[in-house]
Amino acid sequence: MTSFRTGLTAIALALMTAAAPIATTPAAAAAINTQDPAQFISGLTEQGFAALRSGNKDAAKKQFRTLLAQHFAVDQIGERLIRRWSPKITPAQHAAYKAAFPNFIIGTYADRLFEYANATVKVIRTQQAGNGAAVMTQVIKPGAAPINAIWTVEKIGGEYKVTNLTVAGINLAVTQAADFDSYIQRNGFDKLVAFMKARG
Repeated sequence: MTSFRTGLTAIALALMTAAAPIATTPAAAAAINTQDPAQFISGLTEQGFAALRSGNKDAAKKQFRTLLAQHFAVDQIGERLIRRWSPKITPAQHAAYKAAFPNFIIGTYADRLFEYANATVKVIRTQQAGNGAAVMTQVIKPGAAPINAIWTVEKIGGEYKVTNLTVAGINLAVTQAADFDSYIQRNGFDKLVAFMKARG
């Protein structure tokens, strides 16, 4: 399960850098620029570290869940991870998976995010690609080597949303899809959903 955990750690890094401040208000959240990819990621990361530094883990987890819905293409990401199995599962199984996915991510890795409370994120450059862009960043934590992270963002509903993340050369979508495939082959789709619910 090493690659399984690695892929989820990449998701956790994404959540860590995209969490809104604990005391966020609707007006403050609206201030994030969702029209320019570099400013979009920069705004999310600046607010994210404010949440982590507050030290309030319960409130931060609630913000992580909110930000998943607001700024990540959660359905698109989730569908990509089980694309191979979608024609083979029932609507009920599909619905159960979609319901379990966000809480599974938060429940498994939220506590680890606070290890990065004193880190910063630097946007290096942006490369446009069709309806989206790749935003190259570095996560800089004192006493540790910088971590390169590439955010893939796409315009969805007129706003940029995160659709993928590559951390230290590990492509989240590719790695996580392979891990889900392996788990389902060994245990079945229902066992995957049960495992996700237990961790969520």
